[in-house]
Amino acid sequence: MNSIVSEHFKAQPRKLTMTDALAAIKKIGQFIPKRQLEHIGSLCRRSEEKEFFIGKLMELADLIERMPKTYGQDGKGDDAIVHLHYFGGGSGNWWITEKDSEPEQNQAFGLADLGFGAELGYISIMELCENRVELDLYWTPVTIGELKKQKESRP
Repeated sequence: MNSIVSEHFKAQPRKLTMTDALAAIKKIGQFIPKRQLEHIGSLCRRSEEKEFFIGKLMELADLIERMPKTYGQDGKGDDAIVHLHYFGGGSGNWWITEKDSEPEQNQAFGLADLGFGAELGYISIMELCENRVELDLYWTPVTIGELKKQKESRP
């Protein structure tokens, strides 16, 4: 292949497919509530923005795969990174800093705030997913310290 042709292929991103979406779902299905995952799946199949949603699933799969396991950020305090955010139930928010080292446990560690102030502790991802909570698809990881500043600046 000549250099002009090979440069063209390097510059062209490959088209994302349902195979990519299914591979991502296999990795992260336990972290997304079933009804939310079903909705995203239908957007991946039928929406004009299907490549966006497939890309979002792949991005989440990569993030969750790289997320530290329990005690992976031990001792970091406000410098610990919040990787995932769940919301629902009015004022309920859960920010996940670490996933359980045993995936079948379906637990995590992070901050939980039910409207009375945030507390650190273990969080059951399975319980969140079963109780009408949604994974924030647009969350950008921040430190706990940055999250606290964001919360303080809101009215």
